[in-house]
Amino acid sequence: MTIAELMLPELDEEMGRTRKVLAAVPRQHLDWKPAEMLHTIGWNANHLAEIVGWTSMILQQDVFDIAPVDGPAYKTPSIDDPAKIVASFDEGLVAARAAIAAATDAVMAECWTMKMGGQTLFTLSKGACIRTWVLNHSVHHRGILSVYLRMCGVEFTPVYDG
Repeated sequence: MTIAELMLPELDEEMGRTRKVLAAVPRQHLDWKPAEMLHTIGWNANHLAEIVGWTSMILQQDVFDIAPVDGPAYKTPSIDDPAKIVASFDEGLVAARAAIAAATDAVMAECWTMKMGGQTLFTLSKGACIRTWVLNHSVHHRGILSVYLRMCGVEFTPVYDG
């Protein structure tokens, strides 16, 4: 079995759970946050929607500088319509599945580096990067978003409902 064949079922399962949480986000709570220093529900929803979209970039590039010296810093999208956030997530997931399905084990083993201002933050294999910064990172922010929604009284099916 290839790395892609092992990774795709997990991607489908975790992103299915993520989509459930994103679909529960109400427009009226997008600006809500539990404390001034924390991100809003809207920011977390947008971030969750963008994370899966990183997959293609990770597999197709070797380096990503989030704040290049000669250009603007990367910014999380700020879509203010929950339906459009879900649509963005869905588009990113389609692209992610295709990119993973097409990736050979050799590509998954290639190094991928994140930089900021030209300085290396970390280097991982592309496969490890997808696991850490797409799958695990999505689970992390999905948990945050789930808690925020519950704090606002939003009801939705638990993501691990048996």
